[in-house]
Amino acid sequence: MESKIWLSSPHMSGKEQSYVNNAFETNWIAPLGPHVNGFESDIQNYLKQDTQVAALSSGTSAIHLGLILLNVGLGDEVICQSKTFSASANPIAYQGATPIFVDSEKDTWNICPEQLEIAIKDRISKGKKPKAIISVHLYGMPYKVDEVHKIAKAYSIPVLEDSAEALGSTYKSIKCGTFGDISILSFNGNKIITTSGGGALVTKDIKIKEKAVFLATQARDKAVEYLHSSIGYNYRLSNVLAGIGRGQMEVLDDRVAARRANYEHYKNSFRNIEEIKFVDEPEGYYSNRWLSCILTPSEEIREGIRTSLDALNIETRPLWKPMHQQPVFKDAPKYLNGVSDDLFKKGLCLPSGSNLTDIELNRVTSAIKTYFRA
Repeated sequence: MESKIWLSSPHMSGKEQSYVNNAFETNWIAPLGPHVNGFESDIQNYLKQDTQVAALSSGTSAIHLGLILLNVGLGDEVICQSKTFSASANPIAYQGATPIFVDSEKDTWNICPEQLEIAIKDRISKGKKPKAIISVHLYGMPYKVDEVHKIAKAYSIPVLEDSAEALGSTYKSIKCGTFGDISILSFNGNKIITTSGGGALVTKDIKIKEKAVFLATQARDKAVEYLHSSIGYNYRLSNVLAGIGRGQMEVLDDRVAARRANYEHYKNSFRNIEEIKFVDEPEGYYSNRWLSCILTPSEEIREGIRTSLDALNIETRPLWKPMHQQPVFKDAPKYLNGVSDDLFKKGLCLPSGSNLTDIELNRVTSAIKTYFRA
């Protein structure tokens, strides 16, 4: 059996080790320290747009704190893109709120502005104006920022921008992760860069950042004794992991370039296979191509490709199963047009790591071409 080709594995540059060594040498091992501050500054300098960044233990914790900071609580409703990973939706339940799932559009696979407005109007007619909208840049492709935010502004509903998969992507030359009233990033092991586990909350309001850090460090009040007047969380990123992040930030642009090169390799390799389609970037969109995804004519063909590659020790995965199909959210309200269901049936994520070799890429493309010749 040939070596495993992973879907999206961590990719260290070698630059991380000096930061980690420094954390050990100076005994900054706790979830605070100079690398946490430095990592936040590195991200702020990269995103620009006068952002303020709070480094946290995960993208999920960032969404959770974002919802708290947007005053989402028991009995509230939050609109959430259905075509996403469960971490986008789970924090809604943490707050005792109800997710309202909205389907995708075909251009970017992200939240459909038309269905979004239908959902808002219907929830308002039922006496439940949504407290927030969670909109996701799926697989690094920006959502329809202008359309979504125009609707959100018209109904005075804040947007929590889930940019977990989109660090390095841009919309009209502005970095994703800067569009929301609150935005989040993820540095999980499979992301464009990683801190092993980690995430960040992004805002343009220093007071929101300070409140996020306060809540993320157990909401300890300023007092000699341990005094708490708010419920807090253990959500701060450690100085050691932040050191990894600082080394990763130095190679972020290279990682984006490598992932985009993977996508171009696949697109060029399959240009003569009519059964394989890709989602192109609309004008003004720039995707980091975190994962390279293809669309096939049917679930049968998708599964045929997936199982044939699995037999060759090549990892692939269907596109995210929509949240409205998940058993845990079976009773949640949903506003559907069929797009995300169709994408799930026909879509497949191909190996996309920035550390893929030419030999590995050719193994993947050769296996898929062989499937269609069989």
